[in-house]
Amino acid sequence: MEYLKLFEAEYRVMQIIWDNEPITSRKLSELCFQELGWKRTTTYTMLKRLNQKGYTKNEDAIVSSLISREEVQKQESKAFIDKNFAGSLSSFIAAFTRRKNLSQKEINEIKDMIESYGKGKKK
Repeated sequence: MEYLKLFEAEYRVMQIIWDNEPITSRKLSELCFQELGWKRTTTYTMLKRLNQKGYTKNEDAIVSSLISREEVQKQESKAFIDKNFAGSLSSFIAAFTRRKNLSQKEINEIKDMIESYGKGKKK
C-alpha cells in the first residue's frame, strides 16, 4: 500500500470521522466546530481534500473512511522510526524506555507483544 501521509489537520478530522462513522457531512461540520473551532467551509474544504486523496468517501452527504486508523498509525510509526532511529525499533525502544518509567503492566504488555511476534502471531 502507498504511504498514507496525513497532515496534522487532516489527521484531526480523520479522528473525528473514525470515532463517529458513518457520519453526515453536516454532523461532521458541527463536531469540527465544537472540537477544532472550524467554520463549516473549512471542514468542507478539508473533507474535499481527504476525498481527493482517497482517504474518505462522501456519498449522499454520508462520510466514511477508506483508510483505517490502525493502518495510518502503523505507517506513521514506521516513518518516525525510519527517520529518527535509522529504522531500528530496538533503538527506539531503548530511547523511549530511558525517558519514561514503565509500569509493570506496560512491561508485561511489551513482553507479550514480543513473544507473540516471535511465535508468528501479530497483535
